[in-house]
Amino acid sequence: MTTSSLDNPPTPLAARLAAFTPLLFVVLWSTGFIGAKLGLPDCEPLTLLTLRYAAVLVLMGAIALATRAPWPASPAQWVHIGVSGLLIHAVYLGGVFTAIRLGLPAGVTALVVGLQPVLTALGAGLLLRERVRATQWAGLALGLAGVVLVVARKVEGGPAAAALLLPAIVALAGITAGTLYQKRFCASFDLRTGSVVQFLPSLVVTGLGAWRTETMVVHWTPAFVFALGWLVLVLSLGAVSLLNVLIRSGSAVNVASLFYLTPPTTALIAWAMFGETLTGLALAGMGLAVLGVWLARK
Repeated sequence: MTTSSLDNPPTPLAARLAAFTPLLFVVLWSTGFIGAKLGLPDCEPLTLLTLRYAAVLVLMGAIALATRAPWPASPAQWVHIGVSGLLIHAVYLGGVFTAIRLGLPAGVTALVVGLQPVLTALGAGLLLRERVRATQWAGLALGLAGVVLVVARKVEGGPAAAALLLPAIVALAGITAGTLYQKRFCASFDLRTGSVVQFLPSLVVTGLGAWRTETMVVHWTPAFVFALGWLVLVLSLGAVSLLNVLIRSGSAVNVASLFYLTPPTTALIAWAMFGETLTGLALAGMGLAVLGVWLARK
């Protein structure tokens, strides 16, 4: 998909398919936590992300060259797209994976990152001059309450977990700043070459971090190979491309509100794959999260 394709009016079929893009993004993005659960026992977090980014660069670079996709037209665009990639991939994912690896409960991590839609709404009003309506604020509040209910039973560790919060807070800052930065400076770019430009600096920074702080030992078990392939193909090529499309076509608040649906969807997937139980409180939280996102995007 190129930016020029947006200049043409969408066909009825394309419009109907576009309506499902947010739902598909939520489902695919939620599986990233499952990939981390499968892959991190056999590999340290930054090493896993380094392998992931390297594989994405090879695949997407080959696609971009084979299809002769257009590259950013100016050095400034290269820089803006690269910075957005660093924030969304290197900072956000590096923080989440590191927090989970260090032992921060997944529920606490989800709660911290779950503040992102609220912070994005504040930033959208201040930096992007987007008008955040009262119904959107109500939706964001309901969505956050829903996330709290979904992960309430999984929040453990108490004060002991507080010392491990820093990577999750860094991740929260990364995804919030990345969404706002991309919407402000480089909302529109070719998904093929833009992915290369986004992942290249992320590979360099994450690879250096892994080299300096980790052993970089990998156990190539079947579970790890499956997890790496899933993270590369489904998350980095599929979900990230959809995220770029959503940032390009919608407001920052609308895009950020979708992240409220990630913990409930992840809980459903974990229930189906690993037999994790769902409490009545969690089911109520899922309903609140869906209602909140509906209000925020209404």
